[in-house]
Amino acid sequence: MFLIDKPPGYTSARVVNIVKKYAHVTKAGHCGTLDPRATGLLIICTGRKTRELSNFLNADKEYEGVMEIGSVTDSFDSETAVRKTASTDHITTELINETARSFIGETEQIPPMYSAVKYKGKPLYRLARKGVEIERPKRKVVVKKFDITYFRNPEIGFRILCSKGTYIRSIINDFGLKLGTGAYLKELRRTKIGNMDVKDSVTVDEFIRMYSPQKVTG
Repeated sequence: MFLIDKPPGYTSARVVNIVKKYAHVTKAGHCGTLDPRATGLLIICTGRKTRELSNFLNADKEYEGVMEIGSVTDSFDSETAVRKTASTDHITTELINETARSFIGETEQIPPMYSAVKYKGKPLYRLARKGVEIERPKRKVVVKKFDITYFRNPEIGFRILCSKGTYIRSIINDFGLKLGTGAYLKELRRTKIGNMDVKDSVTVDEFIRMYSPQKVTG
């Protein structure tokens, strides 16, 4: 089992392939896909250890991130251009904290079109990029913690602890709707999966160095 700190720009599948290549294994998998723009903890298991992935798939996950209020995008994050803006001059720290508290508990969430959820074998994001939108069934998710770490208008830093299958982008989009200003996810980092912490992980470059043959000099 490897704890990898996924860098921005990498898909989760790409990191798994790197592990397979340098650890010289044919079977490997991860628990919990991270969007290419997101960073943070990926748990990758190889060989017989892949049987334990389900234990982590069901675990709570913690994220830290940044949202920008006063702007809305179709993807709920920075993948697509801002299509709508609103003033945020009236927003206060008290209102932000009150709004965050309103998300605590069990709720129903519709997966965003820009997601890896499959429809007839194809990820929704492929349809979304073609301008196609389909109806998605709601799923129950639980938000156990939603802390505001800073407010520098129009940016808000946050920390969320939630159940599996929770889309942080959707929470941020809904957060913006409740504020009346709109919001989109600007940065996201997964810090924990269950009791596993990104502090105990290695970067992709560190992993490659660990498993690359060492050159011997005479």
